[in-house]
Amino acid sequence: MIRHIVFFTARDINDREKVYEGLKILTAVPDCLRLEIGRNFQNDQVSPGGPDFVVYGEFEDEAQLAAYKAHPLYAKSIELVRPLRDMRIAADFLSDAA
Repeated sequence: MIRHIVFFTARDINDREKVYEGLKILTAVPDCLRLEIGRNFQNDQVSPGGPDFVVYGEFEDEAQLAAYKAHPLYAKSIELVRPLRDMRIAADFLSDAA
């Protein structure tokens, strides 16, 4: 299983809702085992000013992750979110937990 985690920060605090709505589009992409979009509610004292949003996905394999990224709704989400975001950090890792 591949776990896909992406952190986002809105460039402007007034655009947070637009970024969130743009990311929520991803939940309609069928090519995944699980996909969640969440708002970061904690302010970590060690690294203050953390991300505004987290995208968390689970994929069976690299082919399924590639299909997710090739889906038109993924492209639509990027089109809406990219101009409004500041920080984006993504990580994919293999997990043996099912």
